Amino acid sequence: MAPEPVMEVKIPPRDDLAEITRSTRDLPPAHYTFKIENFSLLANAKIDNFESGDFEVGSYKWRLRLYPNGNKKNNGDGHISLYLAFSNSNALPFGWEVNVNFRLFVYNQIQDKYLTIQYAKGRVRRFHGMKTELGFDQLIPLTIFNDESKGYLIDDRCIFGAEIFVIKPTGKGECLTLVNQPVSDTFTWKIQNFSALDQESYKSQVFSFGGYKWALLVYPKGNSTEKGKSLSIYLKMEDFETLPCGRTTYAEYMLRVKDQLFGKHIEKKAYSHFSYSIKDWGHLNFMSLDDVNALPKGFLVNDTLAVEVQIHVITVVKEFS
Repeated sequence: MAPEPVMEVKIPPRDDLAEITRSTRDLPPAHYTFKIENFSLLANAKIDNFESGDFEVGSYKWRLRLYPNGNKKNNGDGHISLYLAFSNSNALPFGWEVNVNFRLFVYNQIQDKYLTIQYAKGRVRRFHGMKTELGFDQLIPLTIFNDESKGYLIDDRCIFGAEIFVIKPTGKGECLTLVNQPVSDTFTWKIQNFSALDQESYKSQVFSFGGYKWALLVYPKGNSTEKGKSLSIYLKMEDFETLPCGRTTYAEYMLRVKDQLFGKHIEKKAYSHFSYSIKDWGHLNFMSLDDVNALPKGFLVNDTLAVEVQIHVITVVKEFS
């Protein structure tokens, strides 16, 4: 059987009713299913609406309220009317309000799909003491719903449903600031007895930038593939373990080996998002060891090498709640 086209129903404008969209999907409602048997008995009953039992979503209790012949007081004549109702069993203080984004469903038993009805553009609706019920006066025309060939009412059985997403602001957040050229943006490390260093790497004393602790990391004889060929220099974040899960700190900086005689420093820019998994970043081949050890060039004076980092930009994050 060919798929039933999505039904278009024009809703009369009302102050409390936003534009409505309809679509179909395969997935059943995530939060509640309301199955009705012997629907015709409901339609012929002397009362105009029926309620489901309470069900809980988002720490609140809700009900579905169904008008099998339409809510005639609200332009629902000739339609099924279905509403999401805030249960009276909720014990809330005076002035309460609950903001939700919700959608209601009617199951098409022939197509095995759910007609999904919701407010357009993800509009959030507000429940409060004077408005405890929201939904759709004209959910689906009775001429379509009662026609068994359409698939919504078969053997006098039908299924409705609801999904409710409660909007609960936590008040938590963060303020991210990019600080350009922070105060005291330069740290200089003078490494003495450089030619006698025999460990693979050395770390400077710890210094602070942007609320975090840092150190310079130097490999005097080179790191990894640059061993025996280059001087390797990195900026290391010392207190990376204090970062909240998933948080990174971005920094742009200049690594520098100072020419202590002529001022012709060797400089290389670097930038990285420092995190629990990226603790240090810099240059594997910052400069050749031949240049470092060439005395006339002025990098090594009195067997002392001056290594420097200058922070250009760093992110500063302040949490609030």
